[in-house]
Amino acid sequence: MEHGWVNFSCENGIGKIEFGHPQSNSLPSTLLQTLAEQIAEADKSPDVKILVLSSSGEKTFCAGASFDELCSIKNAEEGLRFFSGFAKVINACRTAEKLIIGRIQGRAVGGGVGLAAATDYCLATVKADVKLSELAVGIGPFVVGPAVERKIGLAAMSELTINASEWRTAEWAKSKGLYAEIFESLDLLDEATNSLANRLSTSNVDAMKELKRVFWKGTEHWEQLLLDRAKISGKLVLSDFTRNAIAAFKTK
Repeated sequence: MEHGWVNFSCENGIGKIEFGHPQSNSLPSTLLQTLAEQIAEADKSPDVKILVLSSSGEKTFCAGASFDELCSIKNAEEGLRFFSGFAKVINACRTAEKLIIGRIQGRAVGGGVGLAAATDYCLATVKADVKLSELAVGIGPFVVGPAVERKIGLAAMSELTINASEWRTAEWAKSKGLYAEIFESLDLLDEATNSLANRLSTSNVDAMKELKRVFWKGTEHWEQLLLDRAKISGKLVLSDFTRNAIAAFKTK
């Protein structure tokens, strides 16, 4: 459990994937690998008509990359391997034939914003503020950037990236298209998520499959693009600036 977990359940055609980690649902490489594999496996199941992606707890959806693991990266190969984990999860969402609903109950940072952007329809609470904090520690949202840009546009993605220390509210994220709807409470979020999932679970599977292809048209090159982006992050994380910045952040 200290390395995080991924749970899957399926009922009435609704496949639910929930991940968690004791450090604010941060994402070490083992958890990223498991999450990517679970999305792909659930997508292949004939019992699953629609997928719901969520995280555990009430306060934070995802704190992004595991700082403990970032600090332990010793060379570019290890850096590439770590950041490729985010690429695998985003590409698993992208290539899945089933539509994916995102349930975002709290704040999303860095890779967490990327996960939200990789879903097909995202529901959130008013507490689900967002931040792309990567530049503040000397790297950048290179891997998740394409998914975020696709959802909210280059201007809004650039705003998040450049002003890396400032949170943007859930209302801001909704106005830019990251969230389709926001709710005042977890109960209302869950009610809306379950209602949408139930409706979609009885929809035409073939129609949803074709719509998914339409939604993600033009991203066929992402398999290589995200790998190339992972190489950039894998090199930058080795810099003294990044190591010092992460160490300073962990002592706060």
